[in-house]
Amino acid sequence: MMTFKRIFSVFRYGPRAAALAFCWVAVGCSPAAISENTSDTWAPGVDTRQEGEDPLVVGHRLMAAEEYELALDAFTRATLDHGLTPEILSSLGSANLGLRRLGQAEDLLRRAAKAAPDWAAPYNNLGVVLLERGKTAEAVQILKRAYALDNGESDAIRDNLRLALEKFENTPHTVPQSTENNIYKLVQQGGGSYAIRKTPDL
Repeated sequence: MMTFKRIFSVFRYGPRAAALAFCWVAVGCSPAAISENTSDTWAPGVDTRQEGEDPLVVGHRLMAAEEYELALDAFTRATLDHGLTPEILSSLGSANLGLRRLGQAEDLLRRAAKAAPDWAAPYNNLGVVLLERGKTAEAVQILKRAYALDNGESDAIRDNLRLALEKFENTPHTVPQSTENNIYKLVQQGGGSYAIRKTPDL
């Protein structure tokens, strides 16, 4: 075992050497043992307490980016935390609309509107689905209801209603020049919106 005299003599080689010498004396450890334990001692830990972001929020961002399949996955995960609330139903319906699954979208949005009859968003989004399905007359009535529930404050709902009225007032084979480059706007909770591009037959 290294004597204290020899320990003090290693100070001339620097503090690291001295620290190793004290370790040998105190616990009888070897340089190999120190090397073996270094990774365990100094490896950074992972904070397992940090929670992931709400998948509902993530889904809305993905919808705005037109990543509809990923948005649908996020909204589906959100049901585990929130349940099938009107917002979840409306979000699932909107994502299905983006994927052109119009039957599923209509069913989900009707359920959302029924569950929250005083909320304009699902009525607006349902109106867009009905327009996509060629149910123009009903779409106009649904969008009028959305507009009334919103007190005319949403630009998105107003624009959708205008487009629906223009489509209703024209023949099925004639699309007004003013609407050719427009897009429909879906409304989410909190006043935000994202756009769905019209299909050529609209």
